[in-house]
Amino acid sequence: MRFDPKKLSKTDNYKLLIGSVLPRPIAFVTSLGPNGTVNAAPFSFFNVVATEPPLLAFSCTRKPGGVMKDTARNILNHGEYVVHIVDESIVTMVNETAVEFPAEVGEAVQVGFTFADSEVVSVPRLAECKIQMECRLHQHLALGGTEKEPNSDLLIGEVVQFHVADELVDRGRIDTMGLRPVGRMAGATYVKLGELFDIPRMSYEEWMEKKEPK
Repeated sequence: MRFDPKKLSKTDNYKLLIGSVLPRPIAFVTSLGPNGTVNAAPFSFFNVVATEPPLLAFSCTRKPGGVMKDTARNILNHGEYVVHIVDESIVTMVNETAVEFPAEVGEAVQVGFTFADSEVVSVPRLAECKIQMECRLHQHLALGGTEKEPNSDLLIGEVVQFHVADELVDRGRIDTMGLRPVGRMAGATYVKLGELFDIPRMSYEEWMEKKEPK
């Protein structure tokens, strides 16, 4: 089937996107509200975008009327935040933070997370998360929609400090099976790690040798 996105509603395009780009990693972000309240919210439009310096990007879709979400507004006002990786041990609590709490209510405390002081930024980390990345805002882009009512806010942050649980670090690498990360699928569906497999990357010479008839 063919779909012309210009002829579809925003909702229909959204369904095609989240049902196609799978699985999606989840950024669980803490930020500081104007009254000092720690806001926590998950975002599944998220990925690595650079390594020198290390940059992470996630997108906050705006509310009706082009209204920014609390996380985006907090980061633009404060310039600092923390990105946590979601794993099986915390996914239920993370999901609960997606409830539309009032702006002055700290979701993290309400659902049972514990704060830990960050070392570089002023925004607290969440102690229950196995991977925490302190970030400073690198760039903000308002995307889509119209000039007056953008569809989303793309926030790119520089990681200024990594925190990784000791048991997950093996010779500088992350133990994926030990982390047990969780991703988002379409709708309310999440995904756990399934079967893992390796495919070595070949050089051009190796590829040519493989393609030559025996």
